[in-house]
Amino acid sequence: MAKLLPLQSFSLQETDDGYRLLVSAIGGESLYVSITADQMDDIIDSLENAMGGEGEGEEGEDDVEY
Repeated sequence: MAKLLPLQSFSLQETDDGYRLLVSAIGGESLYVSITADQMDDIIDSLENAMGGEGEGEEGEDDVEY
């Protein structure tokens, strides 16, 4: 299992086939992740659900892993 580290920073850039996410953790290394448009939609829906908002997706989904 991956070690849990506190978030230091992140940046998101749009690419031709989706997005590139850079995540940096305090006391850890930076990681680039390639994200498709569909995965970005899932991330947005998950964040909206976590914040208690009503997004365009289904309501009531808890702890969904993508």
